[in-house]
Amino acid sequence: MTTVLGATAAAVAIWIVATLAGAALTVSFGAGQPIQKITVINVVVAALVGSLAGWGLLALLRRFTTNARAIWTVIAILFALLSLGGPLSTISSVGTKVSLVAMHLAVATVTIVGLRRTRGR
Repeated sequence: MTTVLGATAAAVAIWIVATLAGAALTVSFGAGQPIQKITVINVVVAALVGSLAGWGLLALLRRFTTNARAIWTVIAILFALLSLGGPLSTISSVGTKVSLVAMHLAVATVTIVGLRRTRGR
């Protein structure tokens, strides 16, 4: 649980810095689509969902495979890279894209490093 909270805190810290630095933190997912503000609640929910999903997958793999940590690490890295498609494909400012990519990478890094250190049952 410490890893999940740490990943969430890392994303929130980046959101705070980006907000204080003046990043718009607004996105649109296509021409004609509404502009959406990225709030701290959005950041917390996304970080919690992503890190809890990673934790859950690792727990399942540990239950059913003998090489869970290695398998999970590959899957986690692939999902982290795929998750970057979201912020990179939005219609938003460069500052917003950089901030969102930083949040994704922070959550992924804390989650992957933190959960790899946990022991399986």
